[in-house]
Amino acid sequence: MAGSPCQDSGTAMKAHNSMTNGCRKHGDESSSESLSLSSLSKLVLPPLGMSSCSQNPNGSRWRIFLPMDSRYRLELRAELHGDEFSLSLANESSKMLSCRCWEAFMVALVAYSAWVYPFEIAFMHAAPKGGLFLTDNVIDAFFAADIVLTFFVAYIDSRTQVLVCDPRKIATRYLSTWFIMDLTSTLPFEGLGYLITGRVKAGVSYSLLGTLRLWRLRKVKRFFTRLEKDIRFSYFCIRCVRLLFVTFFLVHCAGCLYYLLADRYPHQGKTWIGAAVPNFREANLWMRYIASIYWSISTMTTVGYGDLHAVNTREMIFNIFYMLCNLGLTAYLIGNMTNLVVEGTRRTMEFRNSIQVASNFVCRNHLPPHLKEQILAYMCLRFKAETLNQQHLMDQLPKALCKSICQHLFLPTVKEAYLFKGVSRETLLLLVTKMKVEYIPPREDVIMQNEAPEDVYIVVSGEVEIIYSDNEMEQVVGKFSTGDIFGEFTALSERPQSFIFRTRTLSQLLKLKQSTLKEVLHAKQKDGIIIMKNFLKHQTEFKDISIDNLLGENGEFEETNKPCNLLTVAATGNSCFLDKLLKAGMDPDIGDSKGRTPLHIAASKGYEDCVLVLINHACNINIQDMDGNTPLWDAITGKHHNIFNILHRCACVSNPYTSADLLCLASKRNDLSTMRELLNHGLNIDSENHEGLTALQIASAENHEEMVTFLVMNGASIVKSNPNGSIERWMKKEILEEMIQQRDVGYPTMALEPYGAFKKTEVLREQDNSLKLEANEHRPRISVFNGHPLLRNSHSETGKLISLPSTMEELRTIIGKKFEVDARYKILTNEDAAEVDSIDVLRDNDKLFIVGEDELLKLDIKC
Repeated sequence: MAGSPCQDSGTAMKAHNSMTNGCRKHGDESSSESLSLSSLSKLVLPPLGMSSCSQNPNGSRWRIFLPMDSRYRLELRAELHGDEFSLSLANESSKMLSCRCWEAFMVALVAYSAWVYPFEIAFMHAAPKGGLFLTDNVIDAFFAADIVLTFFVAYIDSRTQVLVCDPRKIATRYLSTWFIMDLTSTLPFEGLGYLITGRVKAGVSYSLLGTLRLWRLRKVKRFFTRLEKDIRFSYFCIRCVRLLFVTFFLVHCAGCLYYLLADRYPHQGKTWIGAAVPNFREANLWMRYIASIYWSISTMTTVGYGDLHAVNTREMIFNIFYMLCNLGLTAYLIGNMTNLVVEGTRRTMEFRNSIQVASNFVCRNHLPPHLKEQILAYMCLRFKAETLNQQHLMDQLPKALCKSICQHLFLPTVKEAYLFKGVSRETLLLLVTKMKVEYIPPREDVIMQNEAPEDVYIVVSGEVEIIYSDNEMEQVVGKFSTGDIFGEFTALSERPQSFIFRTRTLSQLLKLKQSTLKEVLHAKQKDGIIIMKNFLKHQTEFKDISIDNLLGENGEFEETNKPCNLLTVAATGNSCFLDKLLKAGMDPDIGDSKGRTPLHIAASKGYEDCVLVLINHACNINIQDMDGNTPLWDAITGKHHNIFNILHRCACVSNPYTSADLLCLASKRNDLSTMRELLNHGLNIDSENHEGLTALQIASAENHEEMVTFLVMNGASIVKSNPNGSIERWMKKEILEEMIQQRDVGYPTMALEPYGAFKKTEVLREQDNSLKLEANEHRPRISVFNGHPLLRNSHSETGKLISLPSTMEELRTIIGKKFEVDARYKILTNEDAAEVDSIDVLRDNDKLFIVGEDELLKLDIKC
């Protein structure tokens, strides 16, 4: 009895809800499935910019199987509603059919078909009987079922790389590509012929149609291709099995075809097998098959004993083409096997070649035996460590995964190092991700004495000796083992190492860049304080370095008041810990062996926070080291301008001669770059020091010609700085006047010609007979203007008054510098717009105009 519409609607809703819940459950299982080796080959990458790799239309009534899914969920339900009937294969988890198992099962059936059909054509006249006939039909039924399933298997579009799940697109694609070939390779043509004619036919035409079954071999090719990409299986083994399968298949087909030629030949005795076995058709079936395979293999391997040989013309022609095919097959097999073997031994061959090159290098350069041993030991160790070195792999992995790997490998060892005791886990992970592993052979120097290494090392395994060297005499004073750290002294105190660190045994070391450690100290202030405490405690052998216990019994520092403590903290830029040490009573003006205070170090390195902390604790800003440098000088030479401004404002309060002292020091040292930086900060160039001297007077007294030229050209007062005419003693009055004229006309410049250029100009001018003047005669000067004389107005750029040089080339060079133009391609004219091309036509007080091609074009348009 048919159900009511309401009941049908309710049934449909239940079915829809059941399917929805099933889909959700399957999605949850898929999302929760871990990324295992078996699932790696199933991954489908979505195209760029797409959130999904599939095109599954919503509301599809059909179950579509994913080709990379390990299970075919067949949920076609068996329901009978009136005249409608649908077949249900399975929908229970126990009846799920594995996609991969189905594929492997079909490959096994293809292998059976590839063997049995040539056998049936050759030895059974394409008419199998009994169990063989039944088996063939059952296998054809399985292939027919595979054709039906293919209509429900999604595919990846080769053009867009998108997983297509639309049933219509799947069917259209399959019908337009491989459906016809799959269908023809499955149809039982003999059975169809029997149904049509009522007789069993096994002619040549049926045999040719039956060869279409070999089309199924493409499934085997696709199967082996997938296995070669599956990392769970050995590529070498899969490749060898594939080559063996190809070889056996060709041997089998050649043997069957060769027997077919003998069986169809009219004269039984004039065949290759009839000559050896009379009445061979009556012989045992398997004896004939073995004889065929024996001939095929002996011919393929080019052995050819001659006991089975071609007799008639057909067999000779077949042998010719078979042996030609064997040439290609042999080349294919040998090439593939050679490639597999060579690739497996490539690393060893490269290693032996490098050893040979190193040995030749040692012999050619007559190196001593101990160096040869070290070179070869290093190369052998590098070869063995290549498989253990993780850096190449780590560079390819994402940062989060690298952090997890480093946490597992290195974190336990790093936590044992004294320097990182009490440091947060986050900072430790940040450090270990920056570390690299090195394997060092025995008796290898890791850090040399009096060397400032760039790395900090942590011993993972092995032993490292601490050696003190004096006058080529070495003495072992200690050793490091697992968990010990060395090289940190240079990183945290800015001092070279006092010992040699040499491996005693094969050692595995973690290497960390000093720059990375310093960056962590700046970024993680709290952990930086802990690291500095650990370092100071280790250096001074403290039992407790808490700030409360830094003071001794008398309230003053005893062993802790060492220069390395405060200077080390200042060198790392840790302002928080520096402030705590100063609050505990440390002297902010303590200096090292060269008289450098923490303020010197902080100013030279650009640590502005540390400078502010030291100033707040009333440090001496004007203190000098043994070289006479103040923190102000270190800041300006290091181009730390903010720190210089802070220190300069503070220093001027207590010392009004600060600016003059800096200018005089730069002048005395003839440091033009520092002088330029000081003037850029607005320091008065004529300021006097406590002795009443200016920078120009100091430069004149030291005979620094370039410094004098620089100061004069930048506005230094000649009258104030040259009361006794000391400058004219070594500089000609004419040159000094020329510099003053160049300074007064136009704008002052910070980059000027050195004194030698003026001297060279004077020599050239004296050599020019046309411009020879008496010593007391006035030099010719000209005014140069930028622009055409007919286009200039009152708002145009002012001109420059310059001394007339001796050549046009020098004139163009001076004009180019004054106006910052390329004067080589400019036209020089007088007031009447006449072009000037010779220096001889110019006289004192002449006016010269610089004209470009664009101005000439404007003039033509205006006219």
